[in-house]
Amino acid sequence: MTNRWKPSVTVAAIVERDGKFLLVEEHTPEGLRLNNPAGHLDPGESPAEGCAREALEETAHLFTPTALVGVYLSRFQREITGEDITYLRFAFCGSLGDLQLGRALDTGIVRTLWMTPDEIRASSDRHRSPLVVRCMEDYLAGQRFPMALIYTDAAVML
Repeated sequence: MTNRWKPSVTVAAIVERDGKFLLVEEHTPEGLRLNNPAGHLDPGESPAEGCAREALEETAHLFTPTALVGVYLSRFQREITGEDITYLRFAFCGSLGDLQLGRALDTGIVRTLWMTPDEIRASSDRHRSPLVVRCMEDYLAGQRFPMALIYTDAAVML
């Protein structure tokens, strides 16, 4: 029997305030990169819960997802190791809450920053993935889907 293909499930927060988007600058094997606050879905959580957790860990801000911006499939091949990864990303927009004073940013996160759409488009060579721009563009185009579109069975929480 061959190995079953399993894409890595990730969640991302698309946060806009006053015409700027919240990004994180993070260390990666490819160097310092820009990304949406994002990360892997953990066992026992829904995609929305995972997004809120990742946003808090990477920005020290509370985040409440209110709509699904989109579901994205992306492939990344790491030049250094030849690793071939497929990501399945659930991107949410929502409301950014208070900064949690004294909370350290997740390992590898250097800082948070606010960038305009033009600044984000102009920095594509520094993006962790092409989904940084795609999610922003979909958000700017008004793409929103109800949270009820994603159902998480209770057995996931066990």
